[in-house]
Amino acid sequence: LASNKNGDVTHQLEYRISRLEGVLRLNKIITESGGKIFATNGKTADFDGTVEKCKEAGGSIAIPRNPGENEAILYFVKYFNTYAYLGIKQSLIPGKFQPLNDAQLSYTNWYSNEPSGQGEE
Repeated sequence: LASNKNGDVTHQLEYRISRLEGVLRLNKIITESGGKIFATNGKTADFDGTVEKCKEAGGSIAIPRNPGENEAILYFVKYFNTYAYLGIKQSLIPGKFQPLNDAQLSYTNWYSNEPSGQGEE
């Protein structure tokens, strides 16, 4: 990225990032919704391991906040034919859930009689 002009360097970085995102999309390990990038390494892990890997990557475990983000997460569930952990936890009220950061959960899309913790939520 040798250049004397900041604009040239910025343009080169944008171009390289765009190419990298394209490769990652082809490999089915990233998808996007509403300007957010959702990613996976495609490996099986436990919840705590998933939270830690997300932090190591500079992000956080996904919390769907609208139908588009929900679809982005489902993309991986369908492609890898597995479940996905979400950044939510059961609240002190049984059957109610909240984000890990204790904020309000503003979007849900559970199947009927879910969540049950049985993997079909």
